Amino acid sequence: MDFITDIIAPIDSFLWGPPMLVALSLTGLFLMVGLRFMPLRKIPTAFGMLAKRSEGEGDISPFQALMTALAATVGTGNIAGVATAIFIGGPGALFYMWLIALVGMATKYSEAVCAIAYREVDENGDHVGGPMYYIKNGVGARFPALAAFLAPAFAVFTALAGFGIGNTVQANSVADALGASFDIPTWITGLVIAVAVGLVLIGGIRRIADVAGALVPTMIVAYLGTGLAILVMNAAEIPGALSLVFHHAFTPAAAGGGFAGATVMMAIRYGVARGVFSNEAGLGSAPIAHAAARTNDPVRQGLIAMLGTFIDTIIVCTMTGLVIITSGAWQSGENGAALTSLAFAHSFSFGNEIVAVALSVFAFTTLLGWSYYGEKAVEFLFGVKAIMPYRILWVIAIPIGATTSLSFVWLLADTLNAMMAIPNLIGLLILAPGIFAMTKAYFAAEKA
Repeated sequence: MDFITDIIAPIDSFLWGPPMLVALSLTGLFLMVGLRFMPLRKIPTAFGMLAKRSEGEGDISPFQALMTALAATVGTGNIAGVATAIFIGGPGALFYMWLIALVGMATKYSEAVCAIAYREVDENGDHVGGPMYYIKNGVGARFPALAAFLAPAFAVFTALAGFGIGNTVQANSVADALGASFDIPTWITGLVIAVAVGLVLIGGIRRIADVAGALVPTMIVAYLGTGLAILVMNAAEIPGALSLVFHHAFTPAAAGGGFAGATVMMAIRYGVARGVFSNEAGLGSAPIAHAAARTNDPVRQGLIAMLGTFIDTIIVCTMTGLVIITSGAWQSGENGAALTSLAFAHSFSFGNEIVAVALSVFAFTTLLGWSYYGEKAVEFLFGVKAIMPYRILWVIAIPIGATTSLSFVWLLADTLNAMMAIPNLIGLLILAPGIFAMTKAYFAAEKA
């Protein structure tokens, strides 16, 4: 295992190094400019669409598609990922999380537009889509040889990455959190989660969407409500916290307390990397969920989809980051979920329990969302007959992840996530003219 780790570690370091972060940032910026900054201008319009009745073909409502995508994205990255970014990159890392999220809105919008425009109906009558399909049907129309390689490559990376970042890592995080806060044995946590996930997966995307539609808004509101209460208590510290964020985005953060200090490059690297890890813009995962939406226009679903990045990073991650900075916990020397727990405990005696419960619910919904991504990937590769075996393996992996040390799995999952982004970004760049044209035509019709 050490030999394999020694091989994968430098690959992971390269993939998540400057080349990938630049590729994700520049692709998002290119799409944002090509869309004439429409995603930023149309945020209120997008929120308004959530309340409108959905029309057209599809399996779930546009709102449920967004909740399914958020179920997969709002997870450990919003609690542990933000804390890690600040621990290593300093308060300035939060600024770069905001930047990558803003350009990531254009990426997420474009992914969903393509997901609807190039989706298919499978043997079960379900609508399926995502990067493997828009590469196959969109890129394949112009570059068939390229599409024949990129589409299955994306599906393979997604199916494998799911067992890491979407399954065992999530189960392990829940087991550790509940064990530390409530002394619940890890094997019990693993079995309970496996049974709960299995019961949901039996119903397919419709059951996943129903559960996500109920759990995701509730957990986000509860977490934000608790964070907001802490910020009200620490209101006097908020101006200073924001000053630290903007100051250390361009100036190195000196060592102090348990904080080791951080350069501007560290703030950029870890802010962008943890931001992408949290909102998944550019990885190509969310459009798999949005492809099932009941809608008659790709642009409408694209507008709704981009809210996922806005809610995940601009709202939820910002709340976590400000709680950590205003509490002063960022200089404690703690890292990951432990740092977030310490920050919440600074204001509430039951802060550890709050974070443990939030992390558990976030991770549970991530298990549901990523299970759907993985099964659609294997369906693309092997057909609908592969769905049930994949679900069975998915459930079996949960208790294994809950009771096993996962340092290697974290490394492998991180690497596969980066490899997902490569074919997806290539596909989006090739299909960009069509995305711009559909967007222009939609708003021209709206205006007329």
